Amino acid sequence: MCEFCGNLGLTHLSRPSGGGSLDRRRLILGGAAAAAAAPFVAVSTTGAMAQSDPAGAMGPSKVRAFAASSAESRFAPIEIDRRAVGASDIRIDILYAGICHSDIHTVKGDWGKPNYPTVPGHEIIGRVVAIGADVTKFKVGDFAGVGCMVASCGECENCLADREQNCLKGTTFTYDSPDKISGGVTYGGYSDAIVVSEKFGIRIPPGVDLAAFTPLLCAGITTYSPMQHWQLRRGQNVGVVGLGGLGHMAVKLAVSRGAEITVFTTSPGKIDDAKRLGAKNAVLLSDAGAIGSLFGSLDLVISTAPEAYQMMPVINALKLDGTFVNVGALGQLESLNGMMMAFGRKSFAGSMIGGIAETQEVIDYCAARNIKADIELITPDQIDRAWDRVMAKDVRYRFVIDMSAGRKA
Repeated sequence: MCEFCGNLGLTHLSRPSGGGSLDRRRLILGGAAAAAAAPFVAVSTTGAMAQSDPAGAMGPSKVRAFAASSAESRFAPIEIDRRAVGASDIRIDILYAGICHSDIHTVKGDWGKPNYPTVPGHEIIGRVVAIGADVTKFKVGDFAGVGCMVASCGECENCLADREQNCLKGTTFTYDSPDKISGGVTYGGYSDAIVVSEKFGIRIPPGVDLAAFTPLLCAGITTYSPMQHWQLRRGQNVGVVGLGGLGHMAVKLAVSRGAEITVFTTSPGKIDDAKRLGAKNAVLLSDAGAIGSLFGSLDLVISTAPEAYQMMPVINALKLDGTFVNVGALGQLESLNGMMMAFGRKSFAGSMIGGIAETQEVIDYCAARNIKADIELITPDQIDRAWDRVMAKDVRYRFVIDMSAGRKA
């Protein structure tokens, strides 16, 4: 342990250094949010680095982060390295980081062996404090977001179609993913700062509720993308399975599109909540009679439940040619009934987040309609308790960490 880290009571973690729609691409690259520039960082708003950098925002740095060192461990403060700001990079001082169920799955090893210590967090909003010489999308002082990915090849057919999450050469996800720039693995938003290519930064419009917008970087885009792809229309009937971080955003977004929503939940206490959020109907997944009465009534189902369950009763609620989209349970799924699927020509599909252009689209969509997440704001020392409550389904409906709490000036 180095003397500096020891004095702070931190563990020092170092790493080795190391096509699509033209209109959409222009939208993403054009302009930046009109926030006031931060006066303490000597970087020009035109993109060229100033002669001096008194705040040290451009160079490599060590920042506070909160990490899990095993599947069973509690979170502890450590110190991680962030790379210098490259020509096309921005540095963001993180203000808020959302807690997604994916964070828990990753640390617990549900999707494969993690790289410990793991710093989760892929719902991130903060202030831009430094920009590289070639940056045009942001200026110092803007608010920026980072979602579930921080790099892709940019050259394959999926990247050129604004589907960076499906990069054929391997998407670099925001945490616990091989870091092709700095080496080692990526570290996420449970930290004080992040450096990312401007391409993977999301412009956050001025005036929005920053903390409540943070979950849109994952929960928002994950539920918005299937609505776009399967062309959800006004008057259609939509089922939403699970009323958690993703599910409550699915309800809000579907309501905004004029759909009629039925929520399926395992929690009796969420029946009234579903209706408060705008659902027309809400039923318990354990109520076979109530689910049976919905047979053949739904155009689209978005399943946000993070664990596998018996899906066939909900699939049976689809109309002829209806589609069931799973965005939650990413492990082994329960068996389907081939005869019932064929008889109704029902489709079973999966979907994962969305590309950068579509993520910007949902942020702008929600800003224009004042759609935001229902959140509980916590401080970093409360992460462990928040995780316990997420697993107990005791959150309404997203925990967001105030990363400025306890930060040294």
